[in-house]
Amino acid sequence: MSHKRIPKRKAAIAVGGVAALGAAAFLLPMANASQDNASGATATAPKTLKSATDASDLATQLQGLLGQAFAGSYYDSGKQQLVVNVINGSDNIVVQAEKAGAVVRQVQNSNSELAAVAGTLKTKATIPGTAWAVDPKTNKVVVTADSTVTGTKWDTLESTVQGLGSNMATLKKSSGTFKPLVSGGDAIFSQVADGTVRCSLGFNVTASDGSPAFLTAGHCGVAAKDWSDSETGQPIATVDQAQFPGNGDFSLVKYNDATTQAPSEVNIGNGQTVAINQAVDATVGETVFRMGSTTGLHDGQVTGLDATVNFQSETDPNGVDTVTGLIQTNVCAEAGDSGGSLFTQDGGAVGMTSGGSGDCTSGGETFFQPVTTALQATGATLGDAGAGAGAGDAGATADPSATAGDENGAGDQAGGDQVGGTADPSATAGDQSGAGDETGTGDQSGTGDQSGTGVNDGSSSH
Repeated sequence: MSHKRIPKRKAAIAVGGVAALGAAAFLLPMANASQDNASGATATAPKTLKSATDASDLATQLQGLLGQAFAGSYYDSGKQQLVVNVINGSDNIVVQAEKAGAVVRQVQNSNSELAAVAGTLKTKATIPGTAWAVDPKTNKVVVTADSTVTGTKWDTLESTVQGLGSNMATLKKSSGTFKPLVSGGDAIFSQVADGTVRCSLGFNVTASDGSPAFLTAGHCGVAAKDWSDSETGQPIATVDQAQFPGNGDFSLVKYNDATTQAPSEVNIGNGQTVAINQAVDATVGETVFRMGSTTGLHDGQVTGLDATVNFQSETDPNGVDTVTGLIQTNVCAEAGDSGGSLFTQDGGAVGMTSGGSGDCTSGGETFFQPVTTALQATGATLGDAGAGAGAGDAGATADPSATAGDENGAGDQAGGDQVGGTADPSATAGDQSGAGDETGTGDQSGTGDQSGTGVNDGSSSH
């Protein structure tokens, strides 16, 4: 397919993660993907892993190598090392893990035991406003309750966790409310009977039939079928598959024009992009970056894997929408950020924003659909469905000498310095408080109403 520039109308939706709104103000460090083993190091010296992808790859390798003895792993970002939990580890198992380059830690709880804990929670404590995930740092299941879990609901949850034993699970409170969030990356829109539904594009992919498509949140695909790149524009993409709730929160949406060129990159505005070169599994402890059209660019750490979240149902006041298999992080997000891109500094696609609690002022917990799971379920592959230049004027990579900016206003692209494949690794985070106003609705405090009623004069943000 020819390398023609994407028409401007299509460009706004064609690139996964364009910052249509919000002001990002820090640079994404360029990772050195190599594993740094100093000359003369012993065979059992832990490897220095400067790339999140390296840590994920090593964790996958060790999980296969150690079998039932493998009890999770996490990335020690300070030491740039992978820590691997082993249970009943023989000397041979420990030696194997150390030779592979990991730091080995003997723990009490196996993966199967922690999975059984999650099963008990599902049976006894599927309460709206709760979530749980395995934390390999503590070798326990961490259970979180949002501000709506009070009274008898809290009593039920607390007694269930206590019944699991102190060495198996811990319970904590969140000040916010768990809800699906919408937007992040490119803002995408759909007109439904009750108003406008707004979500975000995550990553461009190629569908199994070879057509150009993109991934976004599943609750977006359930909310509406046809999507546009502007609030009042004609549909340019149609939902092909959608999963929500249940085993994931992802949608595959195909572009209506089969000639649409959809580069495999995250465009964070200001003429800067991050090339997305592969899908990677999340590793607890690694730093990840989220792009959202409401709140711009933010970073944080992965805190849990295989998370279960119990959202209050938006169609049944007494119901619950349970989603499993998510990534838990401390990256902030707000209404309007769902579906947006979660990625690593070296161009690995990690996930799409699902939901969470809190905001980008006070912080909170945010959950993401793993990209690897979505690709496997939909049969899509990450990458261009026809290579091309970046969207509009945003095809260039970041200037390595750029420094953090301070543009907090709205606009077609995020203000301030953005991330890019060659950004200055010494740059620090700046002011990211400026939410945009692309829809003309100002404050996007919607609750993720999938019926399209939401807030903001009939426009809902998921």
